[in-house]
Amino acid sequence: MARVITVSVVDDDRMLLDGLRAWLAGVPELRLVATAATVGELLGAAPDAQLPYGFGRAGYAPPDIVLLDLVLRDGSAPTDNIRRLLRTGSRVLMISTVPDRSRIIEAVRAGADGYLTKDHDLPTLVAAIKDLASGSGALSAELAFACAYDDSPARPRLSPRERQILLDYASGLTLKSAARRAGITVHTAKDYLDRVKAKYQQAGRPTHTKLDLARRVREDSLDAG
Repeated sequence: MARVITVSVVDDDRMLLDGLRAWLAGVPELRLVATAATVGELLGAAPDAQLPYGFGRAGYAPPDIVLLDLVLRDGSAPTDNIRRLLRTGSRVLMISTVPDRSRIIEAVRAGADGYLTKDHDLPTLVAAIKDLASGSGALSAELAFACAYDDSPARPRLSPRERQILLDYASGLTLKSAARRAGITVHTAKDYLDRVKAKYQQAGRPTHTKLDLARRVREDSLDAG
């Protein structure tokens, strides 16, 4: 029997939390174990945090994955929130509507394992959660665009094939189409994108939104060969 992936959500949008509860309730491989408006509530089991399945002040059982909103109304720093969650052993998937590239860059540098905008559908979210639970990064067009358009001087060196797959994916092609164009399997194309993300993380560089990524391709002249 497949292992159930435990998930918690930190977001102060109650409508979004209700929607995620309804969504994830229909996914047998996932179990939503907690929601909270702040990281402090989640980790400390504050009275207004919804913490079923044995969470409490006496101890915190970290879930496999935490979905973390980038900007919370308590004013907490995203980088601090990410580091606090990582110290518990959970992996962190950022979810946000905020088009603030600098904050997204900081989040990835702080150790966030992936980034998705809130307009994605359930299958995309579930796939990202499963990727993180398996130990790999959450592959998304947002991350690809971030890598392709990052203009930091510390931009890492990419191999010709890594750059090709990155640019094709960031330009709007599906991973399957990018793989077909390169004459490789989808699995191999994903490996190339994972390598790109790893290189950017090692260099302290971001991997975030698709729009940003397209801008970076132009800024870094990656499409010039």
